[in-house]
Amino acid sequence: MSLNIIVLAKQVPDTRNVGKDAMKEDGTINRAALPAIFNPEDLNALEQALRIKDANPGSTVTLLTMGLPRASEIIREAMYRGADGGIVLTDRVLGGADTLATSYSLAQAVKKFGNYDIILGGRQAIDGDTAQVGPQIAEKLGIPQVTYAEEILDLKDGYVTVKRRLENGVETVKAPMPCVVTVNGSAADCRPRNAMRVQKFKYAVSPTEKDKLSDEAKQLVEKRPYLNIAEWNAAFVEADPEQIGLAGSPTKVKAIENVVFTAKESRCLDNDDAQIEELVKELIANHTIG
Repeated sequence: MSLNIIVLAKQVPDTRNVGKDAMKEDGTINRAALPAIFNPEDLNALEQALRIKDANPGSTVTLLTMGLPRASEIIREAMYRGADGGIVLTDRVLGGADTLATSYSLAQAVKKFGNYDIILGGRQAIDGDTAQVGPQIAEKLGIPQVTYAEEILDLKDGYVTVKRRLENGVETVKAPMPCVVTVNGSAADCRPRNAMRVQKFKYAVSPTEKDKLSDEAKQLVEKRPYLNIAEWNAAFVEADPEQIGLAGSPTKVKAIENVVFTAKESRCLDNDDAQIEELVKELIANHTIG
């Protein structure tokens, strides 16, 4: 059984390196000022997709991402690990989107993609932590959804069986396909890059990147169609201008404040059991611990 698998992924700012220039005046993220990485839980979702592909010869895994043109970097990364190709949904009018506008735009791209059997994505992105986009896409497509997935157990007779990791235990559910499955960070880590695939796909580029190549490199890409990463815009996916970007985002950032945590006071203790015991009693008394 061959399957068409879509993996939703996002290139996110590395939250370990957030500085004073991380936000713009309008309350949106200044992505150009931050290092960009593959959203961690989307890598977990990619691994589940690749396992489905391994178990079903002839299946294809296509990465779909929305963002700046440089988001093609994570598509190459996915191809190094086993994906077959990808699509970058990029357009200035898509900028500043909240989860509602983002899910609408991605749902339009999925509709444009057409024939698909299952959509996988990470539970949430580290730059928002809302876990809303996957479920909203399912609602907009009118298909079932399974959240908090830890493992795809089986695909048979038009149904997918999923193990879910919940707060108080594990649940196994079955859902008809096509459907959306969002994957937890507790799922299996994504496999590493494959050296042969790195050599094969290291010159894969989007149209924006292709324009910057030398003539010799352009000829190489033209001779090898698998090196072309698709780039779609809002008009191509027939998105309603009122439902995308800032215009389609009811969520607004009212204010931004940088908060730096500093210790109000410090205390130095000698290597003395009595002093340590006294401090512990004091911390218990003022409910700092205990």
